[in-house]
Amino acid sequence: MLIKALFSAARDLTPDEVRDYLASHREDAFTLLDVRQPGEYEGGHLPGAVLIPLPQLSTRLGKLDRDKPVIAY
Repeated sequence: MLIKALFSAARDLTPDEVRDYLASHREDAFTLLDVRQPGEYEGGHLPGAVLIPLPQLSTRLGKLDRDKPVIAY
């Protein structure tokens, strides 16, 4: 199954747009998804980010709340 098929239309956000979005929404209103490798995550990540490395994303999509927007980095 293609991962793309599981998501609604997405668009790229600039860093300023993400910053504004994060500042104007409660933390529980969205999921901040870090798709890097564990070592990269441990080296530093955004507060509240959920780690699901990109190679595991297709098998762990069930961990994401489909009712919330996902901001992936």
